Amino acid sequence: MMQAKDIMTTPVVSVTPETGVSEVARLLLHRHISAVPVIDADGRLVGVVSEGDFLRRAEGDSHRHGSWWLRLFSEPTDNAAEYVKTHGRSAADVMTRDVVTVTEDISAGDVAHLLETKRIKRVPVLRDGKVVGIVSRADLLRGLAAQRDTPTATASVEDATIRKQILEEISAGDWAPTYGVSVVVVGGVVQIWGIVDSQEQSEALRVAAANVPGVKSVELNVSIIPAYAWSM
Repeated sequence: MMQAKDIMTTPVVSVTPETGVSEVARLLLHRHISAVPVIDADGRLVGVVSEGDFLRRAEGDSHRHGSWWLRLFSEPTDNAAEYVKTHGRSAADVMTRDVVTVTEDISAGDVAHLLETKRIKRVPVLRDGKVVGIVSRADLLRGLAAQRDTPTATASVEDATIRKQILEEISAGDWAPTYGVSVVVVGGVVQIWGIVDSQEQSEALRVAAANVPGVKSVELNVSIIPAYAWSM
């Protein structure tokens, strides 16, 4: 049975509580992600900034002068908190603090149930209180697709070892993407998703995976976005 650690995207792109709102927005756009964890100086998760938080910010001024009778039932503390969300200038101001998290050993099925019942799009994965990955709806679909592509195989201890070695090789390389990649291994078949800066970086991912003992084949599902595009 696949677990969160088998499908999570890693390493995790994160920001600090002091990171400016505009910088967070650029990060989401440039990395093509919908949310980013906020990590404090001790490496602990303190919140998440998502597209939803920015949507609320964008709607702030238009709703501030909305229905007067709804405002009659609003608590002053609620209004003050909303003002901080819509006018704050740092990640700490706009982030969602009540974050749903999971551990590495939770099953993919339980993660899917959690996303559905909580109506969220992704969940941070914690190890000893620190974020080691993110499981999104897309990661769940990738894991499901990998299993369906190899119907006689299931994720095994050997697959977990292969995945671990691939991720270690990627993280140790000075050629690797600086943003997360998603690696799923089922029956020795490796599937890699993510964003790379060049075709050469894509090929390096393929070679890194193919060189790990036990790998039968490597399927790349990456998008190439040149580094210069980040500054546009």
